[in-house]
Amino acid sequence: MGARAVHHRDYAPIPDLLRQMREEAGLTQRELAEKLLRVQQSISTSESGSRRVDVGEFCRWAEACGISPGEALDQYLMRRPKRPKRP
Repeated sequence: MGARAVHHRDYAPIPDLLRQMREEAGLTQRELAEKLLRVQQSISTSESGSRRVDVGEFCRWAEACGISPGEALDQYLMRRPKRPKRP
């Protein structure tokens, strides 16, 4: 696996969440790619973190996995690194 792309720390939970949604839906990378009209490689690179997904693709990914985008966002928010409170 190649080196991970450098993203803001808030993005860190996204690749694992994408993979989890796909696996819980019982989909292979190829099956999800077909649903999203993508190639399998784009699914792989998204799940590895070397390709970043935008909010629209995140929503389509969730829907293709049978999850509402709102529920997927809630899952992300629970995983997102907490920011220290400013005094």
